[in-house]
Amino acid sequence: MSRRRDQPDDADINVFRQALEDAGVHRLHTNRADTGRPRRRDDEAVAERRAAATSADTQAPTSRTSDGRVEPVHPSEALEFAVPDLPYRTRTQLKRGNIEWEAGLDLHGYTVSEAREQLETFLQDAHGQRWRCVLVIHGKARASLLGKDDDYPVIKSHVNAWLREWPAVLAFCSARDADGGTGAVYILLRRRGDAV
Repeated sequence: MSRRRDQPDDADINVFRQALEDAGVHRLHTNRADTGRPRRRDDEAVAERRAAATSADTQAPTSRTSDGRVEPVHPSEALEFAVPDLPYRTRTQLKRGNIEWEAGLDLHGYTVSEAREQLETFLQDAHGQRWRCVLVIHGKARASLLGKDDDYPVIKSHVNAWLREWPAVLAFCSARDADGGTGAVYILLRRRGDAV
């Protein structure tokens, strides 16, 4: 039986903060990840996405996920997939957001080929770290905003197809609103050597 510890008093908190400061730890002033890439203006990003979308069909696939014709999904459509032998309880916990995600990836601003590369690298790292659940933010940008005639979210549709092909993915589903809603997915991964 676990016992709940008493809350630390102000003196303990101040001693802890001073120890962190003495060790060179600094308080974060932003909650956004630094990707190492400079932020682009919206019109530059749209132009780059437009160029990528038109050239994506002519590039030969060089990775383990396909980049052929994908089934388009609607921006507000909830995504869901699970291997057949995944327990119903685990699937329900994932859908409710009750399985804590250990790392996240934001694909906003990437072209289709860049997004595929980033997603593959992220999933390989997550599998290597033996993470159980991760979050991927794919967004809901429509192709029509990129200058194409189609009216569906390109990256979201590709992520839906790519995750179904990835062998370590046991399940994925759209996230809760607090974590991105239908613009993000929770991904349940098979840990190396583990059964379902």
